[in-house]
Amino acid sequence: MQIGMVGLGRMGSNMLLRLHAGGHQCVGLDLAADNVEQLQARGVRATTSLDEFVSWLEPPRTAWCMVPHGEATEQTVTALGERFSAGDIVIDGGNSYFKDDVRRARQLSATGIHYVDAGTSGGVWGRERGYCLMIGGPKVAVDYLDPVFHCLAPGQGNITTTAGRPANKGSAEAGYLHCGPTGAGHFVKMIHNGIEYGMMQAYAEGFDIMKNAATESLPEDMRYELDLGEIAEVWRRGSVVSSWLLDLCAISLLEDPQLGHFSGYVQDSGEGRWTVQAAIEEAVPADVLTAALYTRFRSRQGHTFAEKMLSAMRSQFGGHTENSTGGGEA
Repeated sequence: MQIGMVGLGRMGSNMLLRLHAGGHQCVGLDLAADNVEQLQARGVRATTSLDEFVSWLEPPRTAWCMVPHGEATEQTVTALGERFSAGDIVIDGGNSYFKDDVRRARQLSATGIHYVDAGTSGGVWGRERGYCLMIGGPKVAVDYLDPVFHCLAPGQGNITTTAGRPANKGSAEAGYLHCGPTGAGHFVKMIHNGIEYGMMQAYAEGFDIMKNAATESLPEDMRYELDLGEIAEVWRRGSVVSSWLLDLCAISLLEDPQLGHFSGYVQDSGEGRWTVQAAIEEAVPADVLTAALYTRFRSRQGHTFAEKMLSAMRSQFGGHTENSTGGGEA
């Protein structure tokens, strides 16, 4: 099917290339001419003109937005809404706040335009591995887009079916799920990122404790010079703490055992804050997730090995770079 992608940065370009390789008819839009030229060189039709982009789409038109959350997304959705017609679909695949989704969907529905929110996880590795998709929106639009979601998702791969799970229960085993009505997709992705903060913090603190196991304040016969890279490697095999994040820790420690090219300044993009806010609104204790968020705040004042470990993991899974002035995405 035909799909248009607005935003051809790290995520958007790789997603469009995955769809292109999957046989879909793809067109792209980006304000940066370099991004457009890179896609054109790979055989994908792309432009810097919104009006030209819209003219290439055939009804019912579908545009997937992969731009920074906030004002950039707001302007993009508004501009598409002014040019789209009843039956067309706008997808927000960025890290938007679920309450903004509900408002935007209400506005677009007045002219019959469908709005779908698609929480997208996979980072810079997604083109190869596939993207885990958490989707919210009207069933009619989500069902129509199933070929796109199926192509972007990783598929079942070598992950075994959960014991006792009924056969053909749904698309979750393939790596994508219609979570519920408008906003549900980004709500689930918000919690996903909050959990990610906690998991990353646990790894970072554990490696920091092991790095300091040889400190002179400890008894001499209880000091340990530990090879953190090798520990990460052995944990990857048969350990209950094995995970893709641990794989990324192993890569980072192999490349730079001291993580010397990281300062430990750890950014956050909003989902951790929104997760904590949701916990407050629901009166749900979220001690670990809240502490992980606050640790990121503290990292901007002083940097430990744990914070360098966090920066290293973010660089590996998302290509995120440190920024001493803040901002960015997680």
